[in-house]
Order: sequence, then C-alpha cells, then structure tokens
Amino acid sequence: MAEVSELKKLSVDELKEKLTGLKKNLMQYRFQAKTGKLERLSAPREVKRDIARVLTVMNEQLRKDRGVSK
Repeated sequence: MAEVSELKKLSVDELKEKLTGLKKNLMQYRFQAKTGKLERLSAPREVKRDIARVLTVMNEQLRKDRGVSK
C-alpha cells in the first residue's frame, strides 16, 4: 500500500477510486476466508488499515477545502 505522503498527493476523486478498490479487495478476502482459501490471514487486516488511511487523508483534504480546522 502507498505511504500516507503518497496518498496526500492524490485528489479526492482519486482517493474515492482507491477506496472503492480496497473495499472490493476486502470483500474478496472475506469470501476467501469463509471458503477456507485465504492464503495470508493478515491480508484483511492490512486492507482495513489501508481503508482507514485513505479515509483519514480524504477527510483531512475535505476539511482543508472547507476551511475547517480541528
């Protein structure tokens, strides 16, 4: 997965596309886990963390665009 610094260079639309792909991957991993064909047991956890990273960067960018600070 990309580093946070690389994610910050992407636009909100690109982040949404990346998020959609990660959610599809997570669904596939969950299906593989249920059927017993999941090779790397840590894969779903890694994808969940990547989803969280993308959402965090996306929210930061949206807040910056709106001029809202913490």
